[in-house]
Amino acid sequence: MNVPENLKYTKDHEWAKIEGDMATVGITDYAQGELGDVVFVELPEVGSKVTKGETFGTIEAVKAVADLFAPLSGEVVEVNPTLESAPETVNQDPYGEGWMIKIKMENTDEVNDLLDAEKYKELIG
Repeated sequence: MNVPENLKYTKDHEWAKIEGDMATVGITDYAQGELGDVVFVELPEVGSKVTKGETFGTIEAVKAVADLFAPLSGEVVEVNPTLESAPETVNQDPYGEGWMIKIKMENTDEVNDLLDAEKYKELIG
């Protein structure tokens, strides 16, 4: 199970890569494995606001449909264009090319509420 040390995680299986006041967000390797083959990803528009802990989109797989929860609050400044035509990228490279949105954080203190890699590994055990 791939859990990169340099990322932060949520109990809902999203990851966030923090760079200054920017956060790149996606779902974890564990989550994509549980979902199975991803067939569609619905993401917010650039410029929309997301709120920590609230839904920012949905992901559809052959087996299930799941909500995506924002790990942090802020403004969506970028959305991954690849996922519209190639949603399976989430399965193939969840921490790289399969990223979903980039958020300009409103409150960087929220990062302190996220799990580190060790705590996330314990969660998925």
